[in-house]
Amino acid sequence: MKRTVITITVIVLLIALFFFTSVYGLNVGSLSIPKISEGISLGLDLVGGSEIVYEAQIPDGMSDSEVSEGMETALTMLRQRLNNLGFTEANVYLSGSDRIVVEIPNVDDPEQAVQMLGTTALIQFVDCEGNVILEGDDVSGADAMYGKLTENDLSSQYYVALHLSAEASEAFKEATSRIASYPEGKNYVAIMMDGEIISTPYVSAEYAGTGIDTDSPIITLGNSSDVEYAQYLEGIIDSGHMPFALKEIQLQSVGATLGEKSLETSVLAGLIGIVLIMIFMVVVYKIPGLIADLALLLYISLFLVIMSVSHLNLSLPGIAGIILTVGMAVDANIIIYERLREELQTGKTLRSSVNAGFKRAYTAIIDSNVTTLIAAVVLLWQGTGTILGFAKTLLIGVILSMICMLIVPNLILTGLAAMKHKSLKGYGA
Repeated sequence: MKRTVITITVIVLLIALFFFTSVYGLNVGSLSIPKISEGISLGLDLVGGSEIVYEAQIPDGMSDSEVSEGMETALTMLRQRLNNLGFTEANVYLSGSDRIVVEIPNVDDPEQAVQMLGTTALIQFVDCEGNVILEGDDVSGADAMYGKLTENDLSSQYYVALHLSAEASEAFKEATSRIASYPEGKNYVAIMMDGEIISTPYVSAEYAGTGIDTDSPIITLGNSSDVEYAQYLEGIIDSGHMPFALKEIQLQSVGATLGEKSLETSVLAGLIGIVLIMIFMVVVYKIPGLIADLALLLYISLFLVIMSVSHLNLSLPGIAGIILTVGMAVDANIIIYERLREELQTGKTLRSSVNAGFKRAYTAIIDSNVTTLIAAVVLLWQGTGTILGFAKTLLIGVILSMICMLIVPNLILTGLAAMKHKSLKGYGA
């Protein structure tokens, strides 16, 4: 009895903590969790954004098949660049044979959106005299990292590690050796995209004569050492360059496609559905139903915190994914409790019925959840735009439902089953 009371108390406290964190945020030492209103970004359908129409500047002599292939490549690279920048809910699609439409949520200034995307994304690394050190093709990849650059460093910082070919690595080493000896203010490598400088990391004097000679050449970010900037730089370098230039021919701000009230309506509909489900569980399954409601509240509160921590991009399909997983989570308990009821009606004790109910239901629950997980992973792998939002919420929801809706009811019901009961009507007997 005492153990069961402690378990229920801990679960209730966790629910209260998670709900408090999702509403107000949490800052304890190095742990910082933003509140849900700041942690998530809303999609174009809920909050509006910017629309850019690009027209391809096709070189003379290109065949129709080459143009078509180039447009598909440009489309893919724009999507990749937006994903790298964190705009996974953006829409990118072809319009005609030589135009691409880009819709970016939560960016009110179209000029800012154009600056982020670039047009050809021609990446170059140049010194203060304008000499080109590396081209974008010399870089096979980039990774935003955090840590100490040398053993003697007292503190860690964000930096970008470049993956270069052997020839490019040697060129980078020679150039940084030369740049390190330049006077202060000129000892930098300018990273340029489409002729515009996007970063000017400095090469410290310690590299004079040796250059930056590591397996992954390092670009330190100086005063711009923060995770967002490091990830931005990683995404820009990593996304390559277009097969031909793109010229923006139309820029405009767009409103929420579903209206300003769509988010409030969706959330309200979800809350009404959850309340009705909780009432249904108590009415039909009584004590086990009450336990399922407790597990459901834990599931929802933890889901909100994870959404906030992961800075999820949320659109209407994403909300649909959340509501779908709530139904799946409760469905798992319904399967278990129906098994439990069948066992009790055969005259078995509560303890043996609980054990048999969970044991007989686990296979069906795990099989259905695993198949859903596979579908979510495939959508996450191949999906674009709002499909990604649906895939992410579906994936998170299925994993959490298996944890919260199976472990919590099992712990509490197993503890209750160990107690003496005069009547088992409250358990469905």
